[in-house]
Amino acid sequence: MKPLQNMNTLIVAVSSCVLAILVCAWRALNSLWLRPKKLEKCLKAQGLSGNSYKPVYGDFEEMVSMIEEAYSKPINLSDDIVPRVIPLITKTMKKYGTNSFIWLGPYPAVIILDPEVIREILMKYNLFQKPYFHPLGKFLIQGLVASEGEKWAKHRKIINPAFHLEKLKHMLPAFHLCANEMLSTWEESVSPEGSCELDIWPHLQTLTSDAISRTAFGGNYEEGRKIFELQKEQAEHVMAAVKSFYFPGSRYLPTKRNRRIKEIWKEVQATVKEIIDKRVEAIKAGESSDDDLLSTLLESNLKEIEQGDKNSGMSINDVIEECKLFYFAGQETTSSLLVWTLVLLSRHQDWQSRAREEVLQVFGTDEPNFDGLNHLKVVTMILNEVLRLYTPLPSIDRKVQEETKIGKYTLPSGVLLMLPVLLLHHDTEIWGDDSEEFNPERFSEGVSNATKGQASFFPFGWGPRICIGQTFSMIEAKLAMAMILQRFSFELSPSYTHAPHTIVTIQPQQGAHLILHKF
Repeated sequence: MKPLQNMNTLIVAVSSCVLAILVCAWRALNSLWLRPKKLEKCLKAQGLSGNSYKPVYGDFEEMVSMIEEAYSKPINLSDDIVPRVIPLITKTMKKYGTNSFIWLGPYPAVIILDPEVIREILMKYNLFQKPYFHPLGKFLIQGLVASEGEKWAKHRKIINPAFHLEKLKHMLPAFHLCANEMLSTWEESVSPEGSCELDIWPHLQTLTSDAISRTAFGGNYEEGRKIFELQKEQAEHVMAAVKSFYFPGSRYLPTKRNRRIKEIWKEVQATVKEIIDKRVEAIKAGESSDDDLLSTLLESNLKEIEQGDKNSGMSINDVIEECKLFYFAGQETTSSLLVWTLVLLSRHQDWQSRAREEVLQVFGTDEPNFDGLNHLKVVTMILNEVLRLYTPLPSIDRKVQEETKIGKYTLPSGVLLMLPVLLLHHDTEIWGDDSEEFNPERFSEGVSNATKGQASFFPFGWGPRICIGQTFSMIEAKLAMAMILQRFSFELSPSYTHAPHTIVTIQPQQGAHLILHKF
């Protein structure tokens, strides 16, 4: 009897294994072939065009190859940066027209260029959510930018007070201090003749990382600097992983890159948690809190918990992720904006002179103040034009959650939407025949007038999910530019090489070498 029981057990076990293998094989076949082909048929039946689906990879190999080719050589200053920054989208639209799609692995991504359709997509944030393209992405950015639904709404409500205008005003001294430290370094580099050549890119990265360290963590800004260096390295590792095809399960392999990504993640988590724990203890002890982003966030969170229940606030892990996001987003966006502003003003000396005249008229040689920053119309026009030409994020991506009519198309669940911000910002039909030229005058009557009321200018996103740090970034950029213009004039160095590329944001691949002249 026992041998028979053992045999039955063995048969059941083998049957279970065979069934499990068949289920996995079916799921793989469905996700990597049947479903993509079904989506492709649906899109093409509606007049959308794109390459035929290639199993597993889609257009991924071609995209990586085109990016490597584009990044292998610089471009002329007068060249259109779009083909270098988003080469696959550019090629696809030339080949198939505006009604086209590309393949990101087994997922088709429809390119959306109609401003009204884009407005609808960005307004309906629950229907069109953010996709995760790579599992390692969670080791770089989570928090508000990656949250959806009720979690996003709760976090946004709790975080909002940290970015209230009155709070931002109190951060101006920290911005002043960081900018003064950078400018003092520049002054020390100046020759007796009053000039020097400098790659300003690493200086601007340090400026914005120090600024977010001081404004986010107050007295713990030295730990903040450490976080910045780690997050900067993490971005490079994760973006390198994103540009190489992800094979399911490969994130668990003990490769050198995977090990380092996880090491950085653990170190950043531990550092931020230590800062938070000290701050929570101080708040509970009734000590006067620092007037920084972290204290404001913690106080807002405690208030939310007191008014509801323990589930109404954010967990410590949630707070850690929001602090990491403060750090990463606050540093990346502003440093990108500043470097391209200085490059463009180096090329366009007339606008540099106009901006300096305005700064000196408003502040003279005094330290810039908050009220004065609001009177810098020319500087604001310049910053908006830089954000148009060198928008920090070249594309915004969304995923269709359920079958939905978008413009003239009915798109099934699983289709991705690609909103190429950079393309829209360079579109001649929207901006005119001079869309590739630096012309801040187009913003002289404000953004709404420049865009004719269309959703065609969104460097910080659009709708309910517009970047919560937009005002923070613009205040910091205005202050930094005002202080630079008060002390220096600048021009491009002969050694400057024009090579915009993307590591999360659009950055100068070979630095930004300028010649600075001290007043």
